[in-house]
Amino acid sequence: MKIIIINGPNMNLLGSRETDIYGNLTYDNLLQKITNYCEKKDIEVEFYQSNHEGNLIDKIQQTKSDAIIINPAAYSHYSIAILDALKAKNLPYVEVHLTDISKREEFRQKSITALSAIKTISGKGFDGYLEAVDLLARYLNFN
Repeated sequence: MKIIIINGPNMNLLGSRETDIYGNLTYDNLLQKITNYCEKKDIEVEFYQSNHEGNLIDKIQQTKSDAIIINPAAYSHYSIAILDALKAKNLPYVEVHLTDISKREEFRQKSITALSAIKTISGKGFDGYLEAVDLLARYLNFN
């Protein structure tokens, strides 16, 4: 099984960006945690991060993975284009948010891109990605 994990804008700044909200762990820490977890489960994982909406859409369209974990970050709240790309690709996907978006500013409380997700995991920090890996493995009957 192969999963691609796609992260949107400013995720590359984890560890230095709004540490009171996102903590001190870096984007590299996140990738290492997920890589270690997937290796133990014999799941192939690919990572992609971009600050540009079109690049995220291109990556969704081009992926050869079995499933997608996506944190569109700020694009979650208004990118119909990313939602359309996810729907067109027709792969199971889980949307992940480090923080609990339901408790954030009003404009962050609704995710457009999650409308076709099999689940949204919000507010569990880095562990939300691991939960998404497990969910997709069960969904695809892997292991």
